[in-house]
Amino acid sequence: MSKNLFIVESPAKAKTIGGFLGKDFVVKSSIGHIRDLVEKEMGVDIENDFAPKYVIPSDKKIVVAELKKLAKEAEIVWLATDEDREGEAISWHLSEALGLSNKKTRRIVYHEITKPAIQKALANPRDIDKNLVDAQQARRVLDRLVGYELSPILWKKIKPALSAGRVQSVAVRLIVEREREIVGFRSTSAYKVSAIFETKDKSIVRAELPKRFSTREEAKAFVEKCKGAEFSITNLETKPSKKSPSAPFTTSTLQQEASRKLGYSVTQTMVLAQRLYESGKITYMRTDSVNLSETAINQAKEEISKLYGNNFFSFRQYKTKSKGAQEAHEAIRPTYLNEQNIDGEAREMRLYDLIWKRTIASQMADAELEKTTVTIKISTASETFIAQGEVLKFEGFLKVYLEGKDDEDEETNEGILPAMQLNEKLMMQETSAVERFTHHPPRYTEASLVKKLEELGIGRPSTYAPTISTVQKRGYIIKEDREGTPRNYFVIVLKENTISEETKTENTGAEKAKLFPTDIGMVVNDFLVDNFKDILDYNFTAKVEEEFDEVAEGKLSWTKMIGEFYKPFHKTVKVTQETAERASGEKLLGVDPASRRNVFVRIGRFGPMVQIGETPKADDPDQEKPRFASLRKDQRLDSITLEQALELFKLPRTLGLYEDTEVTVAIGRYGPYIKHNNLFYSLPKEDDPYNISLDRVIEILKLPKLPRSVGDYEGEAISVAKGRFGPYVKHKDGFYSLAKTDEPFSVTLERAIELIEAKRKKDKEKQIKIFAENPDIKVIEGRYGPCIQLGRKFYKIPKGKEPGSLTLAECLAVIEAAGGLEDGKKTKPVKEKAKTVKQKSKPTKAGKKTKKQKS
Repeated sequence: MSKNLFIVESPAKAKTIGGFLGKDFVVKSSIGHIRDLVEKEMGVDIENDFAPKYVIPSDKKIVVAELKKLAKEAEIVWLATDEDREGEAISWHLSEALGLSNKKTRRIVYHEITKPAIQKALANPRDIDKNLVDAQQARRVLDRLVGYELSPILWKKIKPALSAGRVQSVAVRLIVEREREIVGFRSTSAYKVSAIFETKDKSIVRAELPKRFSTREEAKAFVEKCKGAEFSITNLETKPSKKSPSAPFTTSTLQQEASRKLGYSVTQTMVLAQRLYESGKITYMRTDSVNLSETAINQAKEEISKLYGNNFFSFRQYKTKSKGAQEAHEAIRPTYLNEQNIDGEAREMRLYDLIWKRTIASQMADAELEKTTVTIKISTASETFIAQGEVLKFEGFLKVYLEGKDDEDEETNEGILPAMQLNEKLMMQETSAVERFTHHPPRYTEASLVKKLEELGIGRPSTYAPTISTVQKRGYIIKEDREGTPRNYFVIVLKENTISEETKTENTGAEKAKLFPTDIGMVVNDFLVDNFKDILDYNFTAKVEEEFDEVAEGKLSWTKMIGEFYKPFHKTVKVTQETAERASGEKLLGVDPASRRNVFVRIGRFGPMVQIGETPKADDPDQEKPRFASLRKDQRLDSITLEQALELFKLPRTLGLYEDTEVTVAIGRYGPYIKHNNLFYSLPKEDDPYNISLDRVIEILKLPKLPRSVGDYEGEAISVAKGRFGPYVKHKDGFYSLAKTDEPFSVTLERAIELIEAKRKKDKEKQIKIFAENPDIKVIEGRYGPCIQLGRKFYKIPKGKEPGSLTLAECLAVIEAAGGLEDGKKTKPVKEKAKTVKQKSKPTKAGKKTKKQKS
């Protein structure tokens, strides 16, 4: 029996900390929360001061049982979960679920996983901070109330299976409003004039006219003035300037910069940062503080002086600007700044490198520059050209790091200028006036949305990633690339005293990894904005976040806060249920020329659609029924035209006959297809069902078909086919994926056997444990780590359990807890010394006995 039970929330964290503690400690993981609000009901007792109804999920019962046993045997239980509100709540739930007494319980916190930090934490235990727990409970209860009461309204008023969340709905609103701003934006053009000059020593100088001309005629008139003109330097101004480094990373700035520099999504960044933290490589990754500890600053000073010299170090203490920041925390930094590189997975290494550089740069000297502005006089015009350039005099922090920017369209003409003198004559090589267009506001990326939420005071470090992930999973927002469209622009060029004019083409409007609202996202947003103004109000949402902070500081009762929110909110819910009209985003596009019936677009039960004809009234059963067609993936309710809508009704198209049988093309549940002779063939991605020809369809139909037989092996046939996840080989009851280099129509029998044997070998190597008494159940190394396999189903092993030590009984318990023994596929009965009872062919639910078993 160990004297100390040390509980953290993550197996990886447990492994790292286990290496620091001696034999008197057993380090175990709770695998996150071990209790949560009950599912499939409100889970909050509104009449009893909003008391939460907590339960232990079925997949955590084994973990809790083991922790209870160990806690009972231990002299002291150390609750060492994360230092934020979520971590504090996990510690409180552990204390409650395990029945821990205050006498034997110690709560400790630390912001880095190093031996000194853990030892310091052990020497300074405290009680569970109930204020932090209440702040987390308040957020969880409030979000459950909002989701549980809003979602049914959306089902009734818009379409089934929708859901709404407090912060998520505000994030969707930001994206919807930006999209409408972009759609309503009207671009204007103006002519930007620039020139290329040559100095007396043949150096090149590029300059621009500070003003822009609104018309082509004005631009051409100015260029005409430059013909035969003399150009000279009338002013030459040089000023020193400085650039200062950015503060060390907070959660939001790490998410933003990892997106800009590494292309990581917000969720991906947090997953990688969590791994780095749990392996002891960086400090805690959910923080809104830019503070660095004295130890970290001393490490930075030593490293900067060693790598770059003493003159590159500059002591800095940063002040957090974001609302609700908790200065007690520290910024995200490497635990040991003398470790410039780490071993590990490539993406983790890149993120660590970014964190190391940002931290080091934050304690480095300013970069020193010299900015030069040159004014160039035109002898034939009152306007002047301006040339700007800068010279880097001292690199400072720029030797290590420069923060990225969100503004993709920012243009700069600054560079290094050659040596020039006042009144020096310049030779003009070329002057050009190029038509440029104003840009609409940029769409949000994940990074810029995090930045906006932080500016508004909405959400906290722990909520940004799940918020952005949730709105995408719900189908309200999509992140995608979009191709631009060609646009003509006009260019006027003066060269060798001759003016030429031409029209050129550029691509405009291309987007990469931007956030777009879906049609359903826009309809849901509009409905919520119309009916729940407070919930969708930015200031109101920020005020709620501030109240959570007050609860965490012990200044506000969480039940009082929830009560003041819930009463008016619930009243609005009732009114909306009774009075609000159904919302479908319906829009009248025009009239169908063929039927003379109205054409609408709206949200239907299965998504965005076009409708020809009015919806029949209940008292008019003889009214002609409307016709429907789903919108294509690249079409939107707010932008589709009447012509595009009517085009959707051309399917199914009958193209003609092939082999004396009619050929049609249509779009089904799984995409465009060809139907011929009562068989269905998927249309290749490059073919459009609306304009594909009969000849092209016949060409597709003549291609070799799958599945195809390639021969026999071990007395049974082998076939090659194509499934939902790609081409595969089928043999007996097994499926074996083809390699990317394999062509399904040319795979030979020998190659198929090779794939089968390779998979069998790999499967055998994956086996951690098999049970002779029940071969259906195995413990294997799965795609995402060790798991239990029953047939073609896989079950998570409770983390903290050693896979190789699992017994058959424990495996069965895990499967049963996950409902795996209730799907009509019982496992073979375990052979034991006691006599087993033969069962009828009809399976029974786990835990229930048949009449024979009862007897």
